[in-house]
Amino acid sequence: MQFVSKEDIEAPVANVFAILSEFESYERSAIRRGIEVQRVDQTAAIGVGMAWDARFNLRGRPREMHVVLKQFEPPQLMRFEGHSKGITSIVNIELLALSPRRTRLSFDIQLSAKTLSARLFLQSLKLARKNLTRRFKLRIAEFAKDVEDRCAR
Repeated sequence: MQFVSKEDIEAPVANVFAILSEFESYERSAIRRGIEVQRVDQTAAIGVGMAWDARFNLRGRPREMHVVLKQFEPPQLMRFEGHSKGITSIVNIELLALSPRRTRLSFDIQLSAKTLSARLFLQSLKLARKNLTRRFKLRIAEFAKDVEDRCAR
C-alpha cells in the first residue's frame, strides 16, 4: 500500500532540508502525542544509521516500531525504513528546487506485510484508502505550510 503527496513550499531547498533534519523536534512532537520515542543509535551526528524505537497505541492495541535512517543526501533526500510486527514501511522524503526560493516536497510512504495478520491489517486500511489518502494529503499540506512559516521567520 502506498501514500504519495507533493507540496510546493516558498523557501529555498537548503532551508527546507535543514528544518526537515531537526529530528529532535519530531521526537518531542511524538512524545506530546503520547508516543514513546527513544533514540537507540550511538552516532552523535545527523546522518545514515540514526535509529529510533517507538511504542504507541493503534486501533486499541500497543504497537512497537523500529525506524532507521537509511539514506541521507542533503539537500534532496531522506529515506527511512521502519519495522513493526509483520509490517515494513519505507518513507522517502525528496526535495526538488523549483527556483532559488521555491521547493517541491515529495512524501512517499510504502507499507508491506510479512504476516497474515499484517496483511489483514493492510487490507482494512485499503478499504478506507480514500479517507486515509485525503487525511494524509491534508496533513502533509499542513506540514508544508508550517515549514514555510518557519523558513519565513
